[in-house]
Amino acid sequence: MRRVVIHRPGSYDRLCVEECPDPVPGAGEVLIDVEAVGINFADCVTRMGLYASAKQFVGYPITPGFEVAGTVAGVGEQVAGLETGTGVIAMTLFGGYATRIAVSREQVFPIPAGWTMSDAAGFPTVFLTAWFALFELAHPRPAARVLIHSAAGGVGQALVQLAVTAGGDVTGVVGDDHKVDAVRALGASGVIDKSREDLWAEAVQFAPEGFDVILDANGAETLRQSYRHLAPGGKLVVYGFHTMFTKGRGTPNWLKLIRDYFRTPRFNPLYMTSENKSVLGFNLSFMTHRSGFLRRVMNELLGWVDEGRIHPLPATTYPFDQVARAHADLESGQTVGKLVLVTK
Repeated sequence: MRRVVIHRPGSYDRLCVEECPDPVPGAGEVLIDVEAVGINFADCVTRMGLYASAKQFVGYPITPGFEVAGTVAGVGEQVAGLETGTGVIAMTLFGGYATRIAVSREQVFPIPAGWTMSDAAGFPTVFLTAWFALFELAHPRPAARVLIHSAAGGVGQALVQLAVTAGGDVTGVVGDDHKVDAVRALGASGVIDKSREDLWAEAVQFAPEGFDVILDANGAETLRQSYRHLAPGGKLVVYGFHTMFTKGRGTPNWLKLIRDYFRTPRFNPLYMTSENKSVLGFNLSFMTHRSGFLRRVMNELLGWVDEGRIHPLPATTYPFDQVARAHADLESGQTVGKLVLVTK
């Protein structure tokens, strides 16, 4: 088998494709021939050496990757009901950038009918993240005014779909005009292109009294204004800090990181109580100990797929050996939907 190994944090040249022995499934595990691997911004931050759960749970050298799709190649003891050759989706806590993996049966799910392997590999991380943000934390009511930053990206598009499904009045924010149509097609009632429009002036036009829910993975660039544009009783959900990283650089700009760290607002509970606003944050990679909960949510999401309520994201594919180019493209901020590595 082959896998991507990061021996030391750094730029794109740290993504080394190496040959290694095939894994052997243990009791309760499924061996998967991987055909597609979902790429997430967290993988890029892991490569840079700044992803907290990567350092806490694995350390370096590390193989990144949280989601794969492929076919069952074998099973360990105590696994029943999975035939060799069956197409499956699997969730991982790192290790996904590989052509063959062994994972717990609890992390394996059937691929919905009619889906490609790329559709399947791009589904779990973004939709689980979006579900947790909306339904575990924000609890939007029908007709809630929802603002979604980075709405054309992977998590952003999943958030738009789920918020629309929940009956929300969704406004998406994008960073380039070529992303507008993709977000509008998902059901957003408004799209703000901040590359040519005044983001917050436009936001007021869509929600003069403020938004009930704002979902923000930008960091210091927008967090303070996101909080200010909440309606009374509104919730700001934070799940990333993408703008702390310089586009196209490949490595951290430490001066910018330090500056943005100090620019990141510290929300005072005294003010939050008087203003009736809330700030919630999470990192799903620190929730994997709740495997039963995540499995239940994944099954619920797949049920919504079967009902036609949500759909896979558009995927741009890259050969497995071009993982460095995929990371560079993702960090450029110009991509739409998901990026996926294909092994065949």
